[in-house]
Amino acid sequence: MIQIPKDLSTFIREAGDMSRFTWRFFREGFRSRFEYAEFIKQCYVLGYRSLPLVALTAFIIGLVLTMQLRPSMVKYGVEVQIPAMVGISIVREIGPILTALIFAGKIGSSIGAELGSMNVTEQIDAMEVSGTNPFKYLVVTRTLATTLMLPVLVLIADAIALFGSYLGELMYEPLNLNLFYHKVFENLIYIDFIPAFIKTFFFGFAVGIIGCFKGYFSDKGTEGVGNSANSSVVVSSVMIFIIDLIAVQIADFFQY
Repeated sequence: MIQIPKDLSTFIREAGDMSRFTWRFFREGFRSRFEYAEFIKQCYVLGYRSLPLVALTAFIIGLVLTMQLRPSMVKYGVEVQIPAMVGISIVREIGPILTALIFAGKIGSSIGAELGSMNVTEQIDAMEVSGTNPFKYLVVTRTLATTLMLPVLVLIADAIALFGSYLGELMYEPLNLNLFYHKVFENLIYIDFIPAFIKTFFFGFAVGIIGCFKGYFSDKGTEGVGNSANSSVVVSSVMIFIIDLIAVQIADFFQY
């Protein structure tokens, strides 16, 4: 009889639990009564409060990318294409991926730790006893909030990164802001923007559902809370890369 390795067995079991957890989200997410107040609160907490970190990182990335790219472009005499190169890079990959990873690190760990703490202190059990549906109140609202807020953050991050790129260009030669953005957008087509924007919804959903799953079923004790927060970030980051790989293959298929 073939002995299944313990790590593989644990992975398969957790994948099954995660699938049931996700199906439960879709089953209960569209049933009344929806927690509108909690949903709005989570949009503010998970989205708006993440904006400063996302904006700062996007600005630095746009600035540094331009400064690093310029010497090579000047070497081959195509420095005029810097806005186009930076724009395509940021809109298609760097903006969505970088923002999603920051979001996973900040929000994924926060959700995992919060729900893990509630599980340890038996607050989730208390909600069930009091007649409140903890899954709908805690999981559905947070997952929907991450799904909707991450695309918004990505759009803002893209705009700020492009502005940072403009300032990077301005350090070397005078350039009108309108001309810079004209060079950026005249080289962008719908296949550059639409797939990149659509996949951010899946990024946000992955961060939310994984963070909730890890926290909702965390081990008892403070160590379990820490493990929930840590594994939320790790698994969410891996899923972001997997989703991105699939999205790129689908986009290339329709493009050609």
